[in-house]
Amino acid sequence: MLNMKSIKFGFVFLLMTPFLIFKGFTQEKVVIDKIVAVVGNSAILKSDIYNQQRQLESQGITFGANAQCELLDEMLYQKLLYNQAIIDSVEVSDQQVEQILDRRLRFFIQQIGSREQLEAYYGKSIEELKDEFRPLVREQELSQMMESKITRNVRVTPSEVKRFFNNLPPDSIPTVESETEMAQIVIKPPVDPEEIALTKERLNDIRDRIIQGESFNTMAILYSEDPGSARRGGELGFHGRGELFAEFEATSFGLRPGEISEIIETQAGFHIIQMIERRGEQINVRHILIQPQISPLQLSQARNKLDSIRNLIRNEEFTFAEAAKKFSDDPGKVSGGIMINPFTNTTRFKNDEIDRNLFFVIDRLDEGQISNPVPMMTEEGKQAFRIVKVTRRIEAHPASLDGDYDFIQQLALNEKRMKAVQDWIRQRIGNTYIFINEDFHHCNFTIQWSDQVAKAPK
Repeated sequence: MLNMKSIKFGFVFLLMTPFLIFKGFTQEKVVIDKIVAVVGNSAILKSDIYNQQRQLESQGITFGANAQCELLDEMLYQKLLYNQAIIDSVEVSDQQVEQILDRRLRFFIQQIGSREQLEAYYGKSIEELKDEFRPLVREQELSQMMESKITRNVRVTPSEVKRFFNNLPPDSIPTVESETEMAQIVIKPPVDPEEIALTKERLNDIRDRIIQGESFNTMAILYSEDPGSARRGGELGFHGRGELFAEFEATSFGLRPGEISEIIETQAGFHIIQMIERRGEQINVRHILIQPQISPLQLSQARNKLDSIRNLIRNEEFTFAEAAKKFSDDPGKVSGGIMINPFTNTTRFKNDEIDRNLFFVIDRLDEGQISNPVPMMTEEGKQAFRIVKVTRRIEAHPASLDGDYDFIQQLALNEKRMKAVQDWIRQRIGNTYIFINEDFHHCNFTIQWSDQVAKAPK
């Protein structure tokens, strides 16, 4: 179980994602709100602290008697980052914000069971939830980008890692939580050619109506199946090269303002695109997305194909890695289907980093065993099936340099980054307006945020 005292500046984001976005959903009591701090032009409310404490507690983080002081300390840092990001003109695209929102919503849908159950639980539609938390996600992303800017040149050498570990007191050597390594073979259902033809025909009809004078904006709101942009008339906001699907990007950069593309296909489905504005190597376009529908028969075919692949592996006609390279529809097939943890970019997953539905599948498997075909959602939000192999289970144990070098290296890097962040904070405080309500002047913050508040003793 984590203790709040173990959370240091700059790395709380790792703990808060993807849960922070839902911090205000379920309040059990009414908090009488007021401003408790201001950094630059950004205020921190009493309710912000209350909601964040409840959210972190739901993740198993414990607090001492000074919980609100500890949380305000971290929030002041986040607001300082955000304030500097605005000053430095750090930008996050609308598409990036939508992708983050969509990813977190997919995670919560997987956790709670279905889109409908999520909406019923919170009493709001998916679009209402996204509207409510879009500004929060944008601020959080800008803060993280600013933090990355501060720490991007911080490195640790092998000798620094060794020295960091050797300087740890024996009773402070961290425990490595139990972890699982997995591989997967993914099969996407085949799409009926007739369904593709119908999808194109439908999209061509929409395109013809626009060319004859109807509004692209209105058509996108009515018909586009991209929930992130449909509500904005299909507009994606400004993007540079390398930020969009390759086919989408190539077509978009070739359009003149107001021009409408022919139908193009990407991983997400079929699109038509209209150029709104181009500024050098930045473009702003709107699009309408239509996705071919997958029938129950096609889903069944995908499941049956995976059953056959699983039998080939069990009969030792292929290893799992060989079968992944030959049959899988997932990009990870090139590495034999090895699954990469998106939170850490390693092959190891802690239990709370595995989506709930998959966890219940692999929790019953021993090392080396392969699951039956199970449904999943792809990164593009499409239905698919997969089989998963538990390639390795690592039991909880005290960290060692030999067996857990990457883990210890990350701890050493975090400590060095934290020092860089604290140096940056001290430099910025003198040039930034900071107000802290007298209710919090007793707090022993890790940084002396203002003349009225003392810094915590080391």
